[in-house]
Amino acid sequence: MVTRDDLLQELGLLPQWRQRSHTGLGAADAVPRAAVAAAVAATVAVPSPPAERGEAPVRLDVTAANDARRHRIAALEWPAFAPDVDACTACKLCKTRRRSVPGVGDAHAEWLFVGEGPGAEEDAKGEPFVGQAGRLLDNMLAALGLARGEGVYIANVVKCRPPGNRTPEPLEVDACLPYLDRQIALIRPKLIVALGKSAATALLQDDATIASLRGRVHRYRDVPLVVTYHPAYLLRNLADKAKAWEDLVLARRTMAQSRPPQLPDVQPDM
Repeated sequence: MVTRDDLLQELGLLPQWRQRSHTGLGAADAVPRAAVAAAVAATVAVPSPPAERGEAPVRLDVTAANDARRHRIAALEWPAFAPDVDACTACKLCKTRRRSVPGVGDAHAEWLFVGEGPGAEEDAKGEPFVGQAGRLLDNMLAALGLARGEGVYIANVVKCRPPGNRTPEPLEVDACLPYLDRQIALIRPKLIVALGKSAATALLQDDATIASLRGRVHRYRDVPLVVTYHPAYLLRNLADKAKAWEDLVLARRTMAQSRPPQLPDVQPDM
């Protein structure tokens, strides 16, 4: 009869002891490999190599599921967008949020402002930029002759509040970017303003500083993009408000250049 120790010995899973005297098995007592293999399959669970355990297929299944999710989000229309965000469980932020914050504004806006993620007040109300930073953003819009909801759409990179208002983690950003991509595709803005480093990093895939990114026009999928400071940062660093105004002037100039020139009014010949 083949014992469990015989099986483990044949597979090399028993400790190797140095024998003091010759007590090895003779040829007649040796356990055939074929018998060991058959017995292992029936009686002993031995870890398989990763490929045999099916780990590669599992990874492929995860990739396929992520691809399917991206394709589904890329086909969303506005009526289904907010409910889909609210039902999302693709990252751990869904476990700590109170409400999702999809975005708000003109569905065909020329201006798209993108922040980092919801804060406590946004998490409670389900709308981006409603706290003190939101009031400063409204003032920034007013300085441009704009108003929330009138030719303007406001969104965040992540749609759920990170606990403690921490910076979103890379996996959280990756999980939420398909939603922002779909918003941009639906809105078709003429200009994107990235508010803060997290938004700029996510949109441009560039971990450079705000100081090195501002002052010039970037592009996100053929849409002009201007980088400036997040309103919450400006509340803590009042001296940089002048730099933020320079960024808004650049954004306004870029927007003006994106519009077709207006032909002068000419009286027709009578």
